Amino acid sequence: MSETDAEWTEQLRANREEKDQFFAEHPQSPVPPEEREMFEGLDYFEPAAACRVEAEATVHEEPDPVEMDTTNGPPVRYLRVATFAFELREADCELHAYRQADDDSRVLFVPFRDKTTGQQSYEGGRYMEFEPDRELADGDVVTLDFNLAYSPFCAFSETFSCPLPPEENWLEVAVAAGEKTP
Repeated sequence: MSETDAEWTEQLRANREEKDQFFAEHPQSPVPPEEREMFEGLDYFEPAAACRVEAEATVHEEPDPVEMDTTNGPPVRYLRVATFAFELREADCELHAYRQADDDSRVLFVPFRDKTTGQQSYEGGRYMEFEPDRELADGDVVTLDFNLAYSPFCAFSETFSCPLPPEENWLEVAVAAGEKTP
């Protein structure tokens, strides 16, 4: 393991510890209050450097609207603002990134399902968020780190309504990285 890999792994473990503490103690934790005392932390796949992939961006200058069903409520409307093409486990893959129409931040929402969904990971799919350090342009290469994939709050409590990944973001490979089923 190179020095950079060791630093990355340590940072990932520190992020996980911080998230576990938030879930166990914070008033806005998705873990129901009566269950927080017994909460022992989230279950994660082991850090996997192979699940940090270089992806080529295609930016959609005129983003198409995409309506996403939710776990508990009406559909939510997003705009498909970019597409990321990458290789994972020797398979060519593509994921779309979204933003809500009224969101002027650079944060991209990347919900997805994969071959672990409903087995090792949450049945409703998982999310990644990605904030490029500048405006993306066609052909830009970015790192997508599936080790940061997380279960939405609705995986912990039915009081939350969460968007479900649209079929266009269903991967045909197993992504054994990030959070497992809560």
